[in-house]
Amino acid sequence: MTGKLPLSGWLSWLPFGAVPYITPESAAKDLQQFLIIDVRTAQEFKKSHIPGSISIPLHTLNKTQLQQLQNNKPVLCICRSAHRSKPATRKFLNSGFDAYELQGGMLAWWKLKLPLEEQA
Repeated sequence: MTGKLPLSGWLSWLPFGAVPYITPESAAKDLQQFLIIDVRTAQEFKKSHIPGSISIPLHTLNKTQLQQLQNNKPVLCICRSAHRSKPATRKFLNSGFDAYELQGGMLAWWKLKLPLEEQA
């Protein structure tokens, strides 16, 4: 084994293609129903994030972390513009989670002026 991902492995990390999604308006109605995973960088998360979300930057998302998360709620993957959330959503789906991405990412969330939290 060379440690290289097969082509199908690389394709799963591309920020293109369709994955299941939830609109910001639908998600905002009841955030408690989701396990919200923000895959942006820690700095992006600190500036503002959706209340109740967990920061797991995409480059650190691994099988061990996935196994430690609850699997009793649908996962909602979030990034800035719905590009990093696509491979994250695929990773959750491949691990047996009911997973979705936030359509339009945080850009759509901010545009609609939906609830935010900030860290000092």
